[in-house]
Amino acid sequence: MAERSTAAVDVAHNGGDEPSAAKADETTNDGTAQAEETEGASPEKPENPKGQDGGRARSEAVPATPDVHSGHKLAGRYRLEECVTRLDGFSSWRAVDEKLRRAVGVHLLPANHPRARSVLAAARSSALLGDPRFVQVLDAVEEDDLVYVVHEWLPDATELTALLAAGPMEAHDAYQLVSQLSHAMAAAHREGLTHLRLTPGAVLRSSTGQYRIRGLAVNAALRGVVSDRPLAQDTEAIGALLYAALTKRWPYENDAYGLSGLPKGMGLIAPDQVRAGVHRGLSELAMRALANDGATASRQEPPCTTPEELAKAVAAMPRVRPPEPTFAAQPVYQQPAYQRTTYQQGTYGRPSTVPSSVTQPVLTAPPAPLQSRTGRVLKWGVSALLIAALGLGSWQLAEILLDQRNGSDDPGVTQPTDDEKPPPAPPKPLTIADATEFMPDGSGIQPKGVPNAIDDDSNTAWITNRYLGFANFGNLPQRRQGSGIIVDLGKVQDVRSVDIDMYRSGQTTAVFAADPDATSPSSSADFPQRIAEKQVAGKTLKQELEKPVRTRYVLIHITELPADGTGGYRGGITDISVLG
Repeated sequence: MAERSTAAVDVAHNGGDEPSAAKADETTNDGTAQAEETEGASPEKPENPKGQDGGRARSEAVPATPDVHSGHKLAGRYRLEECVTRLDGFSSWRAVDEKLRRAVGVHLLPANHPRARSVLAAARSSALLGDPRFVQVLDAVEEDDLVYVVHEWLPDATELTALLAAGPMEAHDAYQLVSQLSHAMAAAHREGLTHLRLTPGAVLRSSTGQYRIRGLAVNAALRGVVSDRPLAQDTEAIGALLYAALTKRWPYENDAYGLSGLPKGMGLIAPDQVRAGVHRGLSELAMRALANDGATASRQEPPCTTPEELAKAVAAMPRVRPPEPTFAAQPVYQQPAYQRTTYQQGTYGRPSTVPSSVTQPVLTAPPAPLQSRTGRVLKWGVSALLIAALGLGSWQLAEILLDQRNGSDDPGVTQPTDDEKPPPAPPKPLTIADATEFMPDGSGIQPKGVPNAIDDDSNTAWITNRYLGFANFGNLPQRRQGSGIIVDLGKVQDVRSVDIDMYRSGQTTAVFAADPDATSPSSSADFPQRIAEKQVAGKTLKQELEKPVRTRYVLIHITELPADGTGGYRGGITDISVLG
């Protein structure tokens, strides 16, 4: 029987727009790990061979590409639909996972291919990263003389190649590109993973504006690319993408990815010298990432040789704000023709805008009525009545005001009621001094990720490990009381509401508060005051209190996690706001 081996994969959610996930799985009760899958992937396209990465490909004899066709099934579940790449003895396909009824991508090569082992190893390493900023590897299998790697397919994402073909990016979009890519690759490098093929075809932007990187480690393994300086190479690749985003030019002499290269013999030119109006700070950042010593020396800035250094340089520069929205000009108001007339009384010193040659209608006052003695008497009588009425009304008004000032109990005088009191001011966010992971059994899950839940950044989150078999954290003995986050407000304050962004909807969650005199609460019994009842929360959990709660510590307690569609469970918290 053919050998089948699978990778134990830490799964991320399938939307492609979630914050960064924690690494590592916890196993089921019997200590076994399982192969896992997720959704959505986008195909890889052929790349131009020059100027894109700086790596070198090993020269080796490769066998013929596997003879498979549309409709072929792998492992009885992955049905191949369309071949999108075929070269170097391997092919890439858009496929359908018939078991989970979703689209996936598949890289396929013969088991005797000289790169088959390195591809399997790269796929398994990438799968274990479990960071949703990367297109996830779902399965890595050797079966029936074939090796194939299954990865996510993102149907709503757009390849960076297509975005660049439309023209240079706005400064804010380019800033988001370099910020997200540098932080993602810095996280991968901390886990010992490199890309080496970070080209416009390897970057996707989702409909929500989040960038996803595909082919981490796998693309280079498929093409046999190796490098003596992988960190610097990935950094330069990010610099090249930023350069292209600012100028719509490829920062090398060769044309690539539908972009024109730089003029031959001129070397590397700063983006703000290639195109007018380029953001100066981003131009300098691109040059530092491309590590052009001559260009960076003139700006007295050292080159960035790792994605970590580039991410810090992005964070140090002033934040680039999105452009102001533009509004259509209001149409000029045209005065109706029936109002454009000249009155006999004149224009009150304003020159007439109507040509003198145009005959204008002349409006004359109606003839005054004849003044008779009876009319004059009637007029004076009416005037006297009006004066008397005004005097009586003024006297009554003064009397009412005096009674109100003196606190009159006269039932005929309207007193202000409680309903007329000004409404209380809306709750304001309270400063969160610290946050810790709720560990009722003394064992933590991802304590280092807790600051991500209080940093007001929707791109980061505290995320649990992935659990198998049971929603209550895998029914593990040390997890049966759940987990969550304890927020420290620094001092006892009035809490009027909470506003929590959940990492994923479907988490069973409750919110509690400690007593005002509590110090360092750590167990469920230390939080007797209830803020939000136990409920299956959506993407957000909001709760306003009729009466404020006095406390210093607030517990967001998660007891059950949502299913990810593959038999596993994972949850977490993106942002916490406590208002008072």
